[in-house]
Amino acid sequence: MEKLVLAYSGGLDTSYCAKYLSKDQGYEVHAVSVNTGGFSKEEIKDIEEKALQLGATTYTSINAIEPFYEKVVKFLIFGNVLKNNTYPLSVSAERIVQAIEIVNYAKKIGAKYIAHGSTGAGNDQVRFDMIFQIMAPEIEIISPTRDMQLTRQVEIDYLQANGIEYSWEKAKYSINKGLWGTSVGGQETLSSDKSLPDDAYPSQQVEEKPQDLKLTFKKGELIAINGEEDSPVNNIEKLDHIASKYAIGRDIHVGDTIIGIKGRVGFEASAPLIIIKAHHLLEKHTLTKWQLMHKDQLANWYGMMLHEGQYLDEVMRNFEAFLQDSQKNVNGDVFVTLHPYRFFLNGIESKNDLMSNSFAQYGETNKGWTADDVKGFIKITANQGKIYHHVNLKK
Repeated sequence: MEKLVLAYSGGLDTSYCAKYLSKDQGYEVHAVSVNTGGFSKEEIKDIEEKALQLGATTYTSINAIEPFYEKVVKFLIFGNVLKNNTYPLSVSAERIVQAIEIVNYAKKIGAKYIAHGSTGAGNDQVRFDMIFQIMAPEIEIISPTRDMQLTRQVEIDYLQANGIEYSWEKAKYSINKGLWGTSVGGQETLSSDKSLPDDAYPSQQVEEKPQDLKLTFKKGELIAINGEEDSPVNNIEKLDHIASKYAIGRDIHVGDTIIGIKGRVGFEASAPLIIIKAHHLLEKHTLTKWQLMHKDQLANWYGMMLHEGQYLDEVMRNFEAFLQDSQKNVNGDVFVTLHPYRFFLNGIESKNDLMSNSFAQYGETNKGWTADDVKGFIKITANQGKIYHHVNLKK
């Protein structure tokens, strides 16, 4: 029996793959799930029991929350990345790290095949296949759901015929929770005109009273909340626990898929949105205007290429080097107030704040230059415009 590693989530598609590939195709199936946040120990245990019942020879759960943060999330924060000015790349960012962990595991056990349950109509097939092909071109990729164009009902009928009697009732809403946010898909997101109802979101608003928070950043990373220091990963989880009770961070993203069609997905990402906006405000105080301008452009490319599965292109390491270096002076506290469904950034305190009163106060007084200095500066700055208009008006 040839070894095959299956990217296994415990859902219908990967459950079909586990049974079909072990029973009908004769592979030695090693099911692997990669935790990038959102899984409890009980959920992982349940996934393991199902995988083994379906015919998997082994099941392995890989905890990749820290690698997910170090490889991807911190650069999304450094770049203030919001796809189409809306979406913090919650799911697409996870898939990259999951694919890397799976292919590394396949190499470790000497598997000749890797399988996944992606369909032919989404982004995940591209992300998985690109990572697999680049990192392990010698390993063959198998994707039954895509290759055989299977419907949900065909998969359900097959599993039931083989004695697998789980409840395959399709949930009204598809929920994918991770460290960097939760995606929410449903009937409403399949068209362009409807919003998701309140109860579609996993976190419901239970807090009414506004709450003040102090977020402390060091070299661009969130190192403390209200003065209590912890790891960035733990701080993201803590902030999400606090802010999700206000139902903060809900929206619907409309975007262009890698395969050329447009799609909609709902999401809730209270911690990511607060962190990105707070970090951006701190940057506006601590970086020069040219740093901000060039960083915005590079970060936009970084987010786009990550979303489209191009994580292993070497230019991504170049982008990361720039983003990392830009954070040397992004230090200080950001003061935030949480309200139901929204938050407000009150201000910052930083030893690196470039709003230094030792030079000037905007619109008030100046100490570092004279009136004649300014008039001369303005005259020289206007030269190109004056020359252009003089030449073209004469013509």
